Amino acid sequence: MIHRPAAMSTQVLPEKVSQTIPKHYPNYKVIVLNDDVNTFEHVAHCLIKYIPSMTPDLAWELTNQVHYEGQAVVWVGPQEAAELYHEQLKRAGLTMAPLEAT
Repeated sequence: MIHRPAAMSTQVLPEKVSQTIPKHYPNYKVIVLNDDVNTFEHVAHCLIKYIPSMTPDLAWELTNQVHYEGQAVVWVGPQEAAELYHEQLKRAGLTMAPLEAT
């Protein structure tokens, strides 16, 4: 008797799908709170000094928002920069809310 090799079956395996789902790092809000210690001038000066691209007009607008609404978001962006600006404003004596992820 002659033995023939068994017919080889071809098994098709599903192609490995590797999908990379990009995860975006959250931005963080730097929030200044109203207090009874700092003057309008000091708050506006600190915003201009420590927040990049802060204009005097925007600094005064945000300072008024801090005073009349109790707080203002003065900057939003990546965590590392947010931590730096938060710390600088805090060291300058401003009352700061904890960093908040957006």
